[in-house]
Amino acid sequence: MREILKYLYHNTFLGHHIIHLLLRLNTFYLHRVLPEKVFLERNFRKAFNRDLNLENPETLNEKIVWLKLNDRTPLHTQCADKYAVRDYVEVKIGKEYLVPLFYMTKDPRDITPDNLPNIPCIIKTNHDSSGGIFVEDKNNTNWLLVRKSLKKRLKHNYYYGKKEWQYKNIEPCIIVEKLLTNNDGKIPDDYKIHCFNGKVQMIQVDVDRHSDNRYRLWYNIKWKREPYTWFRTNKEDYNKAKPKKIDVEKPKKLNKMVELSEILSEDFRYVRVDWYDVDGILYFGELTFHHDSGNTPILPEEWDKKLGNKLVL
Repeated sequence: MREILKYLYHNTFLGHHIIHLLLRLNTFYLHRVLPEKVFLERNFRKAFNRDLNLENPETLNEKIVWLKLNDRTPLHTQCADKYAVRDYVEVKIGKEYLVPLFYMTKDPRDITPDNLPNIPCIIKTNHDSSGGIFVEDKNNTNWLLVRKSLKKRLKHNYYYGKKEWQYKNIEPCIIVEKLLTNNDGKIPDDYKIHCFNGKVQMIQVDVDRHSDNRYRLWYNIKWKREPYTWFRTNKEDYNKAKPKKIDVEKPKKLNKMVELSEILSEDFRYVRVDWYDVDGILYFGELTFHHDSGNTPILPEEWDKKLGNKLVL
């Protein structure tokens, strides 16, 4: 049946339009009509091939899904907002860790060369989890295309995609920040500090994250490699997701990164604190409350439960 539908969709005019309409209706039903709990149970079963246990969650992924339903405060909304979180960070640890902000607007028509700096920058929306638009030369950029993309993103409510409540009530805006690069011109590595109950338990390093050669490594607080990976992959690709012969030098500011992460995490049961180390200078990235939305397997599988034991709900 699937092959027949594919054929009708790709090779017949009427079939294409009917199936396209049915797919849109199905998407609307799943994301806008289906109750949150049912939606999350469905997604979990699809990702892990087993039922979600919300009555007595044991694995880290189960606990993250539990938090999506049961841990909702105005502070979560503020800190998921890439613009509003700056106030939280400034109060908690100081504004010196914030990436320089050049511009903010709610109207994509304001994004013009006249309103942007003469140095490389990145344009983001504050209310979603998408990457930004890199502008290395404002005089060699297709601004019509940029504004069209931003207009579309401002209309999108990220909550409905994965039911992460903290995004639901963010007032969308556009922010323009300095594009961080090392002295060699490369985008700095991304250090993601996973905090459970106010303490660092996992350190994730994303290397060459904007290239085809990107990879992810995991360390403990003493910078010893961990034997697991938490990445969108499958069992067959496990060794590819966790390179065995690649290592990352311990950052000189690791202790400071840990200290600041624990300060920023003290108001939350679980949060991931992202950092950039730009030639020895630390910059705060963002706060994430549900890593991969609790839908990505931790491999080997037993580590999902081992790590889950460390998080107290």
